[in-house]
Parts: sequence; C-alpha cells; structure tokens
Amino acid sequence: MKWKTLSSEYLFDDLWFKVRKDICESPDGKLISPYYVYEFPEWATAFALTDDNKVILIRQYRHPVGEVCIELPGGCVDPTDKDYQTAIARELLEETGYAFTSYESLGKISANPSTNTNWMHMFLAKGGKKIGEQKLDSNEEIIVELYPIDEVKKMIREHKIIQSMHVTCILYALEKLGHLSY
Repeated sequence: MKWKTLSSEYLFDDLWFKVRKDICESPDGKLISPYYVYEFPEWATAFALTDDNKVILIRQYRHPVGEVCIELPGGCVDPTDKDYQTAIARELLEETGYAFTSYESLGKISANPSTNTNWMHMFLAKGGKKIGEQKLDSNEEIIVELYPIDEVKKMIREHKIIQSMHVTCILYALEKLGHLSY
C-alpha cells in the first residue's frame, strides 16, 4: 500500500515548520498530485508526577485558538538532545524547574498522520523535585500548577484539557499507573 515519491518541492521552510508538495504514485500506478506534507520537529511530553504524587500541569496562552490552555509540559526535541528521554528531561526542567528520578516511555503518537511527518514521544516521569526556576524561551509565559490525580481525571471528563495529544498521554499514563480501567 505504500506510495512511491516521484518528486518533492518545498513551498515553505522556516524555523520549526516546513511545507512540501509531493507527487506520488500508488502501487497500482495511480498518480497522487499534489500531496501536501507538513514537516515539524519531533515532540516530547510527559505526565509528570512530583515526589508527593501531584501531577504537574502548565497553563499558557495558545494564539491559534485564542485560549489559555491547561497542558502537560513538553516541547520540541532539539538536535542537541541525545534521545527523547533527554529531550523531555530538558523540557521539564526548562518549563517547570523540576527534575525527576525516573522516566518511562509510553510510546509515540502522531498529531495527524495524513499531513504531519513528526511524532510526539510520551513519557511518565516520576519523583519530581523542584530544583530551580523556569528557563523559558522569549515567547513563553508558563504558569506551573500541581494537581491530585483525581482532579486531573475530572479535568479530562469535563474537557478542560483540550490538547488532544496531551489527553492521549494522560490516558496512557493513568492506565500505566492503574487509575484507568476498561
């Protein structure tokens, strides 16, 4: 079922977003043209628990939807990160000031495999202790908040966390922790 890429042309190429136009051919010879692909860096996020079992969530303004959103900490994997765990440890420290004693991979998901090339790598981080202040990028304004697990579950039920990939990470973490059953 895989397509063969016959040609690619970049239409837009900036810091963390690229758009290309591909011409593809299906195995049965059908030409697919144009097919637009959005390239983003890999992302990492974590359901992060403090050493007293509180969930670290962040609030920040998200311009595309015009809302202050409650989210998990995380962000782009940098080229200097040796692996995805290094990336999420760095992001957690930068955004929250917390360091963690353990990290467990919860897998990876795609925001939209029909257009996006990247993955979001999900982690469960445990044993968090505040060891410093936030080191935010110039365009970031992030408020760190701590919640009991039951409150986070309530927030999910009430649709207070709208970032779909973060909801997915939360659900995988809750399952891993025995707080979610089917």
